[in-house]
Amino acid sequence: MRTLHSEIGIGAPADVVWEVLTDLDGWQRWNPFMSVSGRLAADAPLAVTLSAPGGKTIRVEPKVVKLDEGKEFRWRARQLLGLISAEHGFRVVPEDVGRCRFEQFEVFSGLLAGAILRQNRAAIETGFQVMNRMLKRESERLARERA
Repeated sequence: MRTLHSEIGIGAPADVVWEVLTDLDGWQRWNPFMSVSGRLAADAPLAVTLSAPGGKTIRVEPKVVKLDEGKEFRWRARQLLGLISAEHGFRVVPEDVGRCRFEQFEVFSGLLAGAILRQNRAAIETGFQVMNRMLKRESERLARERA
């Protein structure tokens, strides 16, 4: 298995970040890396389009495999007849009053995982960083509006 991980500190309460993150329909307003449609619920199917900067646009249909309300959710997609599987996760970790840390990660497995990751690593990592910064901006904006 191979893992990519990215995180960012956010100057907004964890519940505000979780609200922005789990409003899947709202992603189109702030998330240039990824769009998602579907319902965030255990075992629910989703439709995800990834548009990593400098990479190809990829469409996958993962299933939600973990939902820990207010803290973490993950989905898993299998492609190419199961030769590659990827579990993508998002975690919100409270740190201090009005602050939290957002973590985004993906675990790749399967026969083609190494080759796919070598080919797409830079684009995926850039996409993670862009999404993280935009989630930070949107969450901090919402927190300021509510203050």
